[in-house]
Amino acid sequence: MTELRIKTHRRGKQVALSVNGIPVKAYSGETVFAVLLAEGIRALRRPVKNHSETARGGFCGMGVCQECRVTIDGMPDRRACMTEVREGMEVVTDGR
Repeated sequence: MTELRIKTHRRGKQVALSVNGIPVKAYSGETVFAVLLAEGIRALRRPVKNHSETARGGFCGMGVCQECRVTIDGMPDRRACMTEVREGMEVVTDGR
C-alpha cells in the first residue's frame, strides 16, 4: 500500500479498470470521479437537449448535482462521485 500525504491514511489495493477503452490504475476506496480527475478527464457528458453546448463535468462531488453521470459497465447515468472503483470496471464518458 502506498502512503498518501496524510500520514494516518493509506491507499487501498491497486485495481485496474478502463476509461473510454484506455487501461487505468486506481485504488480501492477511490470514487470513479476521483480517478477521472486524476487522469485529467474533466468533460464527462454532453448536455441532453443541446449537444453543441460545452461538455459538462462534476460540480459538487457528493451526488447532488448529477453532472458527473457516466456509463459504468454498460449502465448509463451512474454518478461517478458516488461509485467506488472495482477491478475490471469499464467507464465510458460522453464528454469527449
